[in-house]
Amino acid sequence: MMQARDSFSGPVIHTEKLTKRFGHFVAADELSFDVARGEIFGFLGANGAGKTTAMRMLCGLLTPTSGKATVAGFDVYTQTEKIKRNIGYMSQKFSLYDDLTVGENIRFYAGIYGMRRKEIKTKTQELLAELQLEGEASTLVRELPLGWKQKLSFSVSMVHDPDIVFLDEPTGGVDPVTRRQFWDLIYAAADKGVTIFVTTHYMDEAEYCNRVSIMVDGVIAALDSPSRLKQRFACGTMEDVFYELARNAKRKGD
Repeated sequence: MMQARDSFSGPVIHTEKLTKRFGHFVAADELSFDVARGEIFGFLGANGAGKTTAMRMLCGLLTPTSGKATVAGFDVYTQTEKIKRNIGYMSQKFSLYDDLTVGENIRFYAGIYGMRRKEIKTKTQELLAELQLEGEASTLVRELPLGWKQKLSFSVSMVHDPDIVFLDEPTGGVDPVTRRQFWDLIYAAADKGVTIFVTTHYMDEAEYCNRVSIMVDGVIAALDSPSRLKQRFACGTMEDVFYELARNAKRKGD
């Protein structure tokens, strides 16, 4: 059973000195931050910075070594299954099934999230209408253009009305116009109170976030709004801010 979006108070994500070690290697070192309801939170870092490890802990896929964290009100140590039920996730690698139709993909993932048959039927029609894909419900996903696949994948990640959606480089490989349209979907979700936790390598997309965290060598090197970060580092763009912080990073790969 999913937890209602207004049934817990406080930040949607809360971490205190969240740490993950692999032997002597500290992948994520004492991460402390909060993410508010409805916030678009950018989580940036060069390869090897530790952002993937951090995201996996928050999604309930990796047990922390130490520290504290809650996601959607649930503890990352003891309530990982409840976390998985109350979040959405969209991978940088396309996660839908090419050999299923658009409608079948929606129904399949809705079932995985535990939705009832009547809810699935209603939600399928809603998503098809929102995406203007009513005429493509029986089309195999492999036949859709990449941009439409990405939009469908995002919508499917939210089919169960989660409190938070994790987006791992969701716009990789799509053209600038489609990227901007994808961000319109993100804004619409945030306006409904959904928290968006997004990683991206496109620094112009960092400008769209309410706040941005930049990880370097396992630690959070900076966390603030894009405008304040640019002011703090005397930079004209978020790309310049990122370079200023990441240029001396010691880690070069995940």
